[in-house]
Order: sequence, then structure tokens, then C-alpha cells
Amino acid sequence: MRTGSEPTTARSALRMRLWLSLWGLAWAVFGTAAFAVVGRPGWAVACGVLWLVITVDLAVVLRHMRQGPHYQPGRDIPPYRPPEHRWR
Repeated sequence: MRTGSEPTTARSALRMRLWLSLWGLAWAVFGTAAFAVVGRPGWAVACGVLWLVITVDLAVVLRHMRQGPHYQPGRDIPPYRPPEHRWR
């Protein structure tokens, strides 16, 4: 059921973002090494920049996960209550 308050009560899927970041990190490291070995410095730099962006995103995700259930609620935490609006 839509309540109209989804943007303010939305939760981030941090565990999924963590695993996708780790997957992307593995491919960025592989791409950087592979392109450096075959002599494609432009692509190696591009993969290196992507590697840096993924590492920063991973740090942000881990920070939010460590801040507790407000940022990464578990199954035992009920959803937020919708705001009490009275439309007339």
C-alpha cells in the first residue's frame, strides 16, 4: 500500500550495496591489472578511477552499517509508521 511518504521512510539496502560493491571492486581490480598488462594505459586508468569510487562507496556503506539499526534495520525492526496527515 502506498502512503505517499516513501521518500522520507525509505530504507537503503545496504547489504545488497555491500555485495555489489565487493563484486565491482573485484572486477575493477581485475580490469586495472589486465589492461595494464596488455598495454592499454587509458583503460587501466579508467578502471583505477572506478576502483577508487567503489572503495569510497564501500567505506560509506560500512560506516552506515556500523551506525546501527537506524541505517540498516534488521528483520526484527518494524517499518516506520507513515506520517499522520489529515487531508480535507
